[in-house]
Amino acid sequence: MKALDKIITVFRKFPGVGPKQAERFALYVVRASNSEVESLVEALRAVKKAVRYCRECYNYAEDDLCSVCAEPGRDRALICVVERPQDLAAIEKARSFTGVYHVLHGAVSPAEGIAPDQIKIKELLERVRAADGLVREVIIATNPDTEGEATAMYLMHGLKPYVGKITRIACGVPLGGDIDYMDEVTLGHALKGRTNI
Repeated sequence: MKALDKIITVFRKFPGVGPKQAERFALYVVRASNSEVESLVEALRAVKKAVRYCRECYNYAEDDLCSVCAEPGRDRALICVVERPQDLAAIEKARSFTGVYHVLHGAVSPAEGIAPDQIKIKELLERVRAADGLVREVIIATNPDTEGEATAMYLMHGLKPYVGKITRIACGVPLGGDIDYMDEVTLGHALKGRTNI
């Protein structure tokens, strides 16, 4: 069945959706009423029409500014750089960061053919440069993997002339974790990132 195979192929493109789950989604659509399918189609059209990048931080937004950038009490001299909007949401859930963000929408990955000019690095550098010394700290919160580390190094070199303090989020032993269960890389990061007590 060509139509069924086509919708399964579409669902397979969704992150984290395997072949069986894609098939279940497709069969749900086949069994759904016409009004349910129209509702899904309309919701997809609406989100594509309404959601865009925030003009400040490149988070997803329905207005010119996302909800974080529109918040008046935010410390605009403190910018946290993240790879994805999901990372921003995770940090916001912790309720301990009062600055603003910059979303890169990816990480530098030569293996995958993702160069610095294919993510929002240039926009970050322009944003900090245009602030003319008003940004006191940039926190680099990219993932602690090869791509995230490469992105962090690239950002550090690009930002150095424009901001006095560039920091990297801590990596290492999670709260409640047992040291004997940690891998060598995690323990190595924890030792390098140790703090005074």
